[in-house]
Amino acid sequence: MRSYIIRRVLLIIPTFIVVSIIIFLILRLIPGSVIDTIAAQYIYLSNLDKTAIEKALGLNVPLYIQYFRWMGQIFLHGDFGKSFITNLPVTTEIKARWPVTFELGILALILAQLIALPVGIYSAMRQDTVGDYITRTIAVLLIAVPDFWVATLVIVFPSIWWHYTPSIMLISFGKDPLGNLKMFIIPAIVLGMQLSGMTMRMMRTMMLEVLRQDYIRTAWAKGLTERTVVMRHALKNAFIPVITIIGWQIPLLVGGAVIIENIFQLPGMGQLMVSSVQQRDYPTISAIMIILTSAVLILNLLIDMVYSFLDPRIHYK
Repeated sequence: MRSYIIRRVLLIIPTFIVVSIIIFLILRLIPGSVIDTIAAQYIYLSNLDKTAIEKALGLNVPLYIQYFRWMGQIFLHGDFGKSFITNLPVTTEIKARWPVTFELGILALILAQLIALPVGIYSAMRQDTVGDYITRTIAVLLIAVPDFWVATLVIVFPSIWWHYTPSIMLISFGKDPLGNLKMFIIPAIVLGMQLSGMTMRMMRTMMLEVLRQDYIRTAWAKGLTERTVVMRHALKNAFIPVITIIGWQIPLLVGGAVIIENIFQLPGMGQLMVSSVQQRDYPTISAIMIILTSAVLILNLLIDMVYSFLDPRIHYK
């Protein structure tokens, strides 16, 4: 296990470098530039002023030099640079924003699994019954309905019917835990809908496959209760592919958070990313993407380690 973890950690390094190159180049290929954005705000700027701004931002050198300067700051100093627009350190802005995105993502993931896992198990245990058909239909709807559409309806209809709109001022968890939960619960449910439907379908499929195995038939023949058969014998083996699906849902959470944060006006990293893209703020966008990429790579490694805990027959060499 130790050698496997070391190899996986070493493989993260070239993956990180390749992803950083892709992020760096894609941002530079976006039509327009930060110079145009600044010039639009200060229409009196002359061409000479634009050249001075370009030099001050370090954009007057070839792309490969810009890339190596940027990566050198990250690896040597842990510094993502300063925002082109606000001139504040990027790490300062991210520190203020990441707790919102983290709380929204974790809450959405927990709510999705709390609903999906029991329902998926129930659907498998009651295969081809009315309850099974209802849960399968709900799962398909949760997957098919776009979360941004549901979020828009959640904002619009309560404001029309009951003259209620969610608070746009962030409520700190430390100051008012209940108010903070009320603010995040609806966006988290909307964000976790699609994830819940995917997990529900996978949980049902894997439970049905495991329940047909010989050792499960033996457990039934011994007279064990349904709860014992499911919880002690079937669930662990059925849960391994579900863990993989949950791991794949992390990038979906990130992408969904960008949309949900902007609809519900939550000041998280998703909202910061959208505003930075609109303003062509390269250091901020790059830092957010690098942090999210690193988080996904680390989470995938942790998920692989969970496999051996769920099934002792799995060994890494």
